[in-house]
Amino acid sequence: MSGRQLNLRHTHLVLNKGQKRERQTETVADKSAHSGPLQGSISMSTAFGQQIDQMGAVALENGVHFRVWAPHAEAVSVIGDFNNWDESCHPCENQEGYWNCFIDEAQVGSEYRFSILNGETRYQRIDPYAREVTNSVGNAIVTDSEFDWEGDSFSLPAHNELVIYEMHIGTFNRRSEDHPGQFEDVIRKLGYLKNLGINAIEVMPIAEFAGDWSWGYNPAHIFAIEQAYGGPKAFKEFVKAAHQHGIAVILDVVYNHFGPSDLDLWQFDGWQENGKGGIYFYNDHRSSTPWGETRPDYGRGEVRQFIFDNAMMWIEDYHVDGLRYDMTAYIRKVNGIDLSDIPEGWTLMQWINGSIAARYPGKLLVAEDLQGEEWLTKPADVGGAGFSAQWDANFVHPVRHVVEQIEDQYRNLDEIIGALLYRYNDDAFERVVYSESHDEVANGKARVPQEIDPECPDSREAQKRSVIAAGLALTSPGIPMLMQGQELLVDKWFEDTDPIDWQRSKEYSGIVRVYHDLITLRRNLRGNTKGLMGQNCRILWADHDCKLLAYHRWMDGGPNDDVVVVVNLANNPVQNYEIQFPGEGEWKLVLNSDWTGYSEAFDDFPVETILASTREESEYPSAAIAVGAYSIQVYSRVSQID
Repeated sequence: MSGRQLNLRHTHLVLNKGQKRERQTETVADKSAHSGPLQGSISMSTAFGQQIDQMGAVALENGVHFRVWAPHAEAVSVIGDFNNWDESCHPCENQEGYWNCFIDEAQVGSEYRFSILNGETRYQRIDPYAREVTNSVGNAIVTDSEFDWEGDSFSLPAHNELVIYEMHIGTFNRRSEDHPGQFEDVIRKLGYLKNLGINAIEVMPIAEFAGDWSWGYNPAHIFAIEQAYGGPKAFKEFVKAAHQHGIAVILDVVYNHFGPSDLDLWQFDGWQENGKGGIYFYNDHRSSTPWGETRPDYGRGEVRQFIFDNAMMWIEDYHVDGLRYDMTAYIRKVNGIDLSDIPEGWTLMQWINGSIAARYPGKLLVAEDLQGEEWLTKPADVGGAGFSAQWDANFVHPVRHVVEQIEDQYRNLDEIIGALLYRYNDDAFERVVYSESHDEVANGKARVPQEIDPECPDSREAQKRSVIAAGLALTSPGIPMLMQGQELLVDKWFEDTDPIDWQRSKEYSGIVRVYHDLITLRRNLRGNTKGLMGQNCRILWADHDCKLLAYHRWMDGGPNDDVVVVVNLANNPVQNYEIQFPGEGEWKLVLNSDWTGYSEAFDDFPVETILASTREESEYPSAAIAVGAYSIQVYSRVSQID
């Protein structure tokens, strides 16, 4: 059964659940055929002869058109600073559960709410589609969508060329102790990121959340941009500036739950079942998530459209280059782990991802699922969820486990080998590989250097082994990702109130340099490590006693393509150690993490470019290498002997 057929089936199964009367609604399958987001299922009334079918507040030349879905309301009006918040001034017209009103006194910048009557109770609600709010418990603001993109036509690099930098706006470059960092503060650091070699930023959620300090995974208003970060225009300026620096912007979105605090969507029009959340949420056991009873009702057509419109907004109106969905396991399963499937959650992801792929090819769609489900990254038209890639727990957990071991004897090379070779659907670039992310450096866990040496996170061992962890991510098949500050040897754990200390860029300038050099090799910017962008990886050598591992990376093979990575996971250097190489000829050492130029704590064990040849007693080419303690080396093939 195709993805479109599944969408249609599950919409019919649950569309009218809990409603007082039946409604005529376009099917999800019908909607997915449109060339742009419908933003609602029924064509609305006109204003000065102009048909309005957009939800929320739409600013026109002569006023503002308002539209809201409240199927159980008995009356709805628009209140705002243009009518002294008088609910009797501007009543809305009801068209099968959608309420509409044109107000010529309203304009861009006007503050407003919807006043909703259900029985004897009147609710004042923030517009679910509001693009801007004064704050999470304040008022919606009529927003002007006009913006000068200055011809922005940025294209996301190929997925095998990406190096992603995960960023939290509030802490990345915070300049005030009393206020979170803002988009304009990040713009000031884009040159630094470009020089580091980053070509994609993954921004933790920026939808309006409760208060000013948050990770962002508690969205109160998913269409509004967090006011503490600067609001919608400032975000557009940030995206435009990033593109001008050659940096893509990938945005975290949270569709597995909303809120749970400051949530005007809760019992929005007064209706609910079982004391649950009402029209936007499941009203049975499916409402339950680890973050509250606020899982959206993925089977209700209007809620599906609400989430679909949100995803499309980021791509179309804000020019973002991809989306990363937070914890998709809780979109597709009730408890995220067992057979408690939510089929309509799966079909919703298919619809959104399939539509983005069709309309905007090349966008990066990433799932944080962490369950190793390869169907997530199969195309929607064959039954998959349609993601480009997924965060790979099969990389981060074994890599951290090995490098954080206290004693060398317990480091298991097989764990690293498994992490290197794991892939989904036989495609290395369907996974995002990393040693640090916001989840892996909080919630009871700390930064890798801190985990290695809690007493002294900048010790020799902490520096060396944390660089190995990053080096493995940057030389493995997959899309590598760094967590903000990782290259600065940031310690402790991630907190939304703890900003990056940029003095560390001077104190640990050598560590910044090794990250820069690794990224340069990963992106083949010097033209001699093309293999690091390739699909292929083969284990050449694994000495479980010495804890020495070597692997071959290549795209097409040959000079300037073939790469050999050697990793010493023991605190003992090796010298004159013979290992297999992929072919005869000269292999140039292009990176040695043990260099004291990276850190005065490093050993600078003497190493050099080598010449691989086939010995009489062996059928495979080999060469004698020297590797410093706790270090990673990268060799590039310069020439070959046929």
